[in-house]
Amino acid sequence: MTAGGIEEPPERGGLRAAFAGLTTRGRSFLAAGVAAAACAYALGQTDLLRVGLLLAALPLACAVVLHRTRYRVAGSRTLSPARVPAAAESRVLLRVENVSRLPTGVLMLQDRVPYVLGPRPRFVLDRVEAGGRREVSYRVRSDLRGRYPLGPLQLRLSDPFGMCELTRSFSDQDTLTVVPRVEPLPPVRLAGEASGYGDGRQRALALAGEDDVIPRGYRHGDDLRRVHWRSTARYGELMVRREEQPQKARCTVLLDTRRTAYQGSGPDSAFEWAVSGAASVAVHLLERGFSVRFLTDTGTSVPGPDGAGGWAGGTESADTAGLLLDTLAVVEHSAEPGLARAYDVLRGGNEGLLVAFFGDLDEEQAAVAGRMRQRSGTAVAFVLDSGAWSRGADGPRAGDGAGGARLGERLRMLREAGWKALPVSPGDAQAALWRQADQVAGVRQGPTAGGDSAAAGVTGAVGPGGGSAGPVAAPGSGAAT
Repeated sequence: MTAGGIEEPPERGGLRAAFAGLTTRGRSFLAAGVAAAACAYALGQTDLLRVGLLLAALPLACAVVLHRTRYRVAGSRTLSPARVPAAAESRVLLRVENVSRLPTGVLMLQDRVPYVLGPRPRFVLDRVEAGGRREVSYRVRSDLRGRYPLGPLQLRLSDPFGMCELTRSFSDQDTLTVVPRVEPLPPVRLAGEASGYGDGRQRALALAGEDDVIPRGYRHGDDLRRVHWRSTARYGELMVRREEQPQKARCTVLLDTRRTAYQGSGPDSAFEWAVSGAASVAVHLLERGFSVRFLTDTGTSVPGPDGAGGWAGGTESADTAGLLLDTLAVVEHSAEPGLARAYDVLRGGNEGLLVAFFGDLDEEQAAVAGRMRQRSGTAVAFVLDSGAWSRGADGPRAGDGAGGARLGERLRMLREAGWKALPVSPGDAQAALWRQADQVAGVRQGPTAGGDSAAAGVTGAVGPGGGSAGPVAAPGSGAAT
């Protein structure tokens, strides 16, 4: 919500602007008056001269009076809500208040909005009494992600005869954030993942010996039974024992934004599906208690609430989800030729669960993506065939034709590297693919590829060392069922 006010005092050079604000009616009266005066002078008609002077003086007088009138008007704008998913509506409430002692004339209220949000809203307000208030509202909607400025709010003032109009603007603006659509995902349990603070979590264990205890300062809410009196006496402040403290399971959501990896544009393009999928997975895992980091192929990641780069966790998952969605609202294509920068970031530590959304991959980039798996516990990849997306939902599915054969080869390379790789075709639902990823990850270690395993057509659970512990799906076979 923003608020501001404008006042219409006389200004230097403002009278010229007032004359420039003459309407078509005012200019017609002025032209007719000048013509009548000229004819009266040529013909010597005194009465016609009076009529001409009256016609010419009326619009000029209206412009001067309108310019000299002092209006003190306060206005505000409220967005409800200020953050909406794509294709959803937001309501904009405009409030105008006359804070002067004089009533206003007829006002035309106009708000500036980007073209993508719809036509520019205009409202005509009757005279506003002293201290009076008027409220109007309109709705905006966008199918495209982004941040869109609203404002400044403009007031168009006119005289009672409609001879002159002046426009004044408020200085404040608001921003509407359109985030990608988030689809609810089913609660699944991927291999290597544990929900909450269960036994599958990594824990930082305190040393059990009395002499080896590592105390820390007392914090509000600590149990007094954990007070370590020996350290308290030594340091002169209340100290408590460090105990077994669980850490949130980590997850990295990797989004491939390379311009060369996607074809087409618009709300139904492959890139927009990938952005929406990354948002859905990130929000789903945050709700399950994960500490989620969002990473792109450029090597940049969303910083945490404390401002430090890295994990975007926090005590309030809603705030972290908002931070991630705001970032995804403005993510665009990058000019990166490959995934090398993202690989450099991922190889720096243990990433826990890794969920990636890839566009078109050539053999070199598929090999780079395969090496990303080495530093993660479980890796799930959604690979989009942008060629199939450009042909539309009625075109060939991913895995059909020559392009499908290449996609199948890339999936095979990822699966051999330990990824749970699934192809994505136009019309595929995110929830169904997420459930398929759970089925792929749930396959236990089986015989090596060949024989019965080839007939299984699924990727086994990830074994120690990052390799594939189970059979490898045949190219183009898609997710396990």
